[in-house]
Amino acid sequence: MQTNFLPHLLADPDTALAETILRKCVHCGFCTATCPTFVELGDELDSPRGRIYLIKGMLEEGRPADAETVKHLDRCLSCLSCMTTCPSGVDYMHLVDHARAHVEKTFRRPLLDRVIRRGLAVVLTRPTLFRLALIGAKLVRPVARLLPKRLAAPLLLMPSRLTRPSSIDTPQVVPAKAERRMRVALLNGCAQPALDPAINEATVRLLTRLGCEVVVAKGAGCCGALDHHMGAVERSHGHAARNIEAWSAEIAAGGLDRIVVNTSGCGTTVKDYGHMFRDDPHLAVKAAKVAAIARDVSEVLAELDLAGAVVAEKRPRLAYHSACSMQHGQKITTLPMELLAKAGFEVVPIPESHLCCGSAGTYNILQADLAGRLRDRKVANIAATGAEVIAAGNIGCIMQIASATATPILHTVELIDWATGGPMPAKLAGRVGSGEFR
Repeated sequence: MQTNFLPHLLADPDTALAETILRKCVHCGFCTATCPTFVELGDELDSPRGRIYLIKGMLEEGRPADAETVKHLDRCLSCLSCMTTCPSGVDYMHLVDHARAHVEKTFRRPLLDRVIRRGLAVVLTRPTLFRLALIGAKLVRPVARLLPKRLAAPLLLMPSRLTRPSSIDTPQVVPAKAERRMRVALLNGCAQPALDPAINEATVRLLTRLGCEVVVAKGAGCCGALDHHMGAVERSHGHAARNIEAWSAEIAAGGLDRIVVNTSGCGTTVKDYGHMFRDDPHLAVKAAKVAAIARDVSEVLAELDLAGAVVAEKRPRLAYHSACSMQHGQKITTLPMELLAKAGFEVVPIPESHLCCGSAGTYNILQADLAGRLRDRKVANIAATGAEVIAAGNIGCIMQIASATATPILHTVELIDWATGGPMPAKLAGRVGSGEFR
């Protein structure tokens, strides 16, 4: 793609990078076939190619974002399916990140938009505050459908059953239960401990059983992804910087072999810390070190090897949902399915597995109608498999899919923990052995 950036704009390194990315696009249109919003809406401006044109027009003149450009950028899920498809290697992820930061700086959103976005950023990134919000949501949920759609959307997504805080989500060191093979830090996250603390509990049980000393570092928490994808660079970098400092302190004190992330959306961001802080004189080196040892939990399990740990028992038939941040962001495609198969599960593929479920961080709240269409499409494809249980590696996808199906959906690590001697997940209690599962 030919660009005509005003020379003074290219003095900004992020804009200069954006120009380099834009030049790689050859207008081939392969991306349109795998873009969920284009598949649903059929609008060229809701395809990666169309958004690239809008971004180019905005950035090369350095002009403020307009309402039309913002509308179509807001509809982008950042699923990155287009990057998997693109034959030219267009780095759409960093391009749209920069475009959203430009939108945040130059576009004045309507008041309700501003309130909702800021509220999400404040509440979802703070587990204690989020738990209080969940209590409030449970009280209001019976009348949620009477509220305007934009206000009802988050209430309808919230779980009906509230969980208590887990002790595993406090700073600590959990010793290995077998001969120590690794010392790892676990990103316990922000929304996940409030929504489903059983995931972190299963992760720690499994890792320690396989020979890992697990550190929950003091000061680590939200990865910054939520703010990052809303263009709030300063806030997202603030969260990320706290993690980098917390893990760097652990690296200096006792060493870390891996930083384990069990939420794939967070993992994509943590692995990108080196890029995010590449021009930061204070954090560039630390951020690069952190990113270099960050791994999805499935990658660490593959390093540890499950052989010999699996308890022989009949397991339910699974459909594995590959989160976009897993398959497109981190390029982890078949590994979780292979691990589940080794653990004794029959794993069946989901049709249209490359298409997003509509979760995408806060997308299912900010773009509720389109997210609902994508969710219903995903649930229908899962139902076609006849699977008894759904597995996934991202809390956002788990909540999104669970809101439209009675089929239990669990994190991959919960199932593997169960298969290697851990307790049966609570979501399966009373169902396995009762005749409901074959």
